[in-house]
Amino acid sequence: MNVHEYQAKSLLKDFGITVLKGKTAKTVNEAVEAAKSLGGKIWVVKAQIHAGGRGKAGGVKLAKTLDEVKAHAESILHKTLVTHQTGPEGKEVLTLLIEEGCDIDHEYYAGLVLDRGTGRITFMASSEGGVEIEKVAAETPEKIIKVSVDPAVGYTAYIGRKLAYGIGIKDKELVKKASKFFEGLYNLYVEKDCSIAEINPMVTTKGGDLLALDAKLNFDDNALFRHPDVEELRDPTEESALELEAHEYGLSYISLDGNIGCLVNGAGLAMGTMDIIKLNGGEPANFLDVGGGATKETVQKAFGIILSDKKVKGILVNIFGGIMKCDIIAEGVIGAAKELGVKVPLVVRLEGTNVALGKKILNESGLKIIAADDLGDAAKKIVAAVKGEA
Repeated sequence: MNVHEYQAKSLLKDFGITVLKGKTAKTVNEAVEAAKSLGGKIWVVKAQIHAGGRGKAGGVKLAKTLDEVKAHAESILHKTLVTHQTGPEGKEVLTLLIEEGCDIDHEYYAGLVLDRGTGRITFMASSEGGVEIEKVAAETPEKIIKVSVDPAVGYTAYIGRKLAYGIGIKDKELVKKASKFFEGLYNLYVEKDCSIAEINPMVTTKGGDLLALDAKLNFDDNALFRHPDVEELRDPTEESALELEAHEYGLSYISLDGNIGCLVNGAGLAMGTMDIIKLNGGEPANFLDVGGGATKETVQKAFGIILSDKKVKGILVNIFGGIMKCDIIAEGVIGAAKELGVKVPLVVRLEGTNVALGKKILNESGLKIIAADDLGDAAKKIVAAVKGEA
């Protein structure tokens, strides 16, 4: 789950990380009033969407007068921003963050991710802040320092000092502030079950402060039951109606641009299914993971969500029965096909627990279901059926 910058900064403050004062606005008048209440002589008008690259797309603008705040708010609000993360369709700006300005001395990058290779939470920091970290990694990887946190020990001041010195902070007071900053970011990451915590840029000011000028936090959906306060930050306007509906039923669904609907259990299997569809010349219409504990009713709901996408011209069901038994999946597929009147080609590949019974149920259903022996066979059959070659 993603949150907006202003929401992320509110959480950062709770963990002792300094951020600039700011107020949100949904209208031009609210933006001007926000600037007035903040005071000062300089403000930043920021579009609030769930995507990076807002500045390059014209979604972050500096204002030195209230008239400029008004003009920038008018130019950004209700406009569609297209960035490298939104895709060509872009995202409409419904909320602005009006923030006070600051006298920046240097910009840095700081982030936390789970390194799946080591199984440890890992800091990444760089002296090159304010630009895409992927670009830094590609062009000047030596400017990125990585420090893993031993889970048995947790965060220590040594980690903070190593990161601070590694990105070129030498002043003793700033090193102490940086260490506290990194500690707060780590505590937030762990306590709120983040999947990504990224501060770009983290800045030092000419007044000797260190703060988060921008922030991006992503949270593990599977851990949200522990954090109702984070769940409340979900912005339904940033997610598709189908994705929200899927979330209500415990399904992991992401809409894509293709025309072959995918119903799979397991994220890795879902990724592999999409890849092999593309390898055979097709285009997946979605990522949909029904999970290991899906029921007949869940499968039927998943079918309904897939078919709600008018681009879908065929469906591939790829299930490996473990906790979820193949016969249950077969019953769900048949129930959905009958209830929804599925008219597009339907290819089903089952393997695992109760596979023989599952196949028997499908074969005796009287429905036009195309059986597949393995994933490669299933992909070839659904691509051919969608193209009218079957």
